[in-house]
Amino acid sequence: MIVLVCLTSFTIALAQKPTHPEADAKKETKPAAKLPFELTVKTRPILNISLKAEKAKVSEVAQELSKRLKIPIFLGTERQNELLTIEFSQLTLEPALQLLSPTVYVDYEISPGEQPKALGIYLYDANQGEPPLTAVVNGSMQSMLIEGNTEDGVEPEAEAGAEEKEKPLQIHFKDNLLTVKAKKQPLSLVLLKIGEELGIPVDIQELTSSIVDADISKLPVEDAVRQLSPNIRLFLRADLTRAERRALRLVLAEPAKTTQQNP
Repeated sequence: MIVLVCLTSFTIALAQKPTHPEADAKKETKPAAKLPFELTVKTRPILNISLKAEKAKVSEVAQELSKRLKIPIFLGTERQNELLTIEFSQLTLEPALQLLSPTVYVDYEISPGEQPKALGIYLYDANQGEPPLTAVVNGSMQSMLIEGNTEDGVEPEAEAGAEEKEKPLQIHFKDNLLTVKAKKQPLSLVLLKIGEELGIPVDIQELTSSIVDADISKLPVEDAVRQLSPNIRLFLRADLTRAERRALRLVLAEPAKTTQQNP
């Protein structure tokens, strides 16, 4: 009887032993599903991408790349379910993107003294056409240039040719190269004339008294505007398939504020 009572007490004690839900949960938790590819994105010393994929969906690779870069990536219809088998290591952004799709566009923001900042990536199908110009680059403001001469017709026509040569502001854009010749011209006016020549909107966010003296001859737009002011932001689209770059918008922003430290 004594032995039987002891055994019964031991059985009841086991039945009443408290459970540990945290430990049980750890045992039941399944490991996260492994991605069917290996993607590495490094930002130093410069942005570079490495990818190893074996029959991975382009859509899944693009989703993970978008998350790592913190940049939206838009896919063409055919790219959605396409399988990708590829391996490359430490390629900069544009060469890496060209290996992922037959047609690639990248929208950038360019500020003087800084590396171009990618705002949107488009991995499009062949012959899909260009994305909307305002897909990621847009603005609520656009400045307008109004010109006129109250003395039109007063000066002799024979002097018109000489007057053209003496113009203090001359803007020309040909073969994707920009020429700017300005003699003591307001910066805002120079930008508005550039926008007019390029056929793009210009946003003057800061009324400035800056005067421009420039003689810039046949440079890409991004290189030319860098020489005009550190407060200019240029938005452009790079067509990697055709190796072309197209200006989308010009912004004259407020000067960066510097914080003063107490002595």
